[in-house]
Amino acid sequence: MSEITASMVKELRETTGAGMLDCKKALVETNGDMEQAIDWLRKKGLASAAKKSSRIAAEGLVAVAVDGNRGAVVEVNSETDFVAKNELFQEYVEDAALVALANNGEICDMKTFNCPKCGKTFEERLTDLIAKIGENMTLRRAQLLEVENGVVASYVHNAARNNLGKIGVLVALESTADKAKLAELGKHLAMHIAASRPMFLNVEAVDPAAVEREKAIFSEQAKASGKPENIIEKMVEGRIKKYYDEVVFEEQAYIMDPDKKVKAVVADAAKELGAEISIKEFACFKLGDGIQKKEEDFAAEVAAQLGK
Repeated sequence: MSEITASMVKELRETTGAGMLDCKKALVETNGDMEQAIDWLRKKGLASAAKKSSRIAAEGLVAVAVDGNRGAVVEVNSETDFVAKNELFQEYVEDAALVALANNGEICDMKTFNCPKCGKTFEERLTDLIAKIGENMTLRRAQLLEVENGVVASYVHNAARNNLGKIGVLVALESTADKAKLAELGKHLAMHIAASRPMFLNVEAVDPAAVEREKAIFSEQAKASGKPENIIEKMVEGRIKKYYDEVVFEEQAYIMDPDKKVKAVVADAAKELGAEISIKEFACFKLGDGIQKKEEDFAAEVAAQLGK
């Protein structure tokens, strides 16, 4: 039997997009013949993943996993919402959140993680899933939140099942207060984030370039009113404050009590629980955010099929 080298396995993997172990098995089964190995993978339905990799995957699911003072959120994409209802896909996304938790939310480490369920890397498991279901899928992003003392709370919106949905939120609360009550507060804050979509944790975290850009826009708008310079400055200050109220988490009106800002709600909770509470950070993954979705032209598609 011909020796199966690592370079042969690498070449077959790059050609077909199939998993490393599947490529090695194909070469063993075909005595090292590259063309026969490709055919072997195609017959098994394992070479189709490469062909699907160019398709836009903007659907799918977001998942969260929390373990005390640590929490992870991930997004795994598919081409259609139909796949998001598939149990195999849902199981993969659930596992992805657990793998993110174990690998500090690092995508590269997650992909090379050896999955005990199948004896393959997590990336190879996804390749097998693509071949089995027949759609392009991507392990797109992950993030880990952690506190020294306190909790990481979570919330999932439009849940497909427990901890799986279209929006996944984590909130990290640093505090020595009662953990059960902290978790309850954290969940409510996470629900607020899902609804209000803040961009920054606090005023200090706001990108100075973003503030200057807003100031320039507001200033031009104010000058058009013809008012004096000192009045214009006050108008711009007021607009910047309103900007903070819109995009800064701590400055937003709390969705469950609009008369209070989020930071006031946290301060009140700290008094009630008898311990300082600080929001260390938050993460909010909305399915498909930032992905350029393909615009479908049904008429053009029909015309193309008719050869017109």
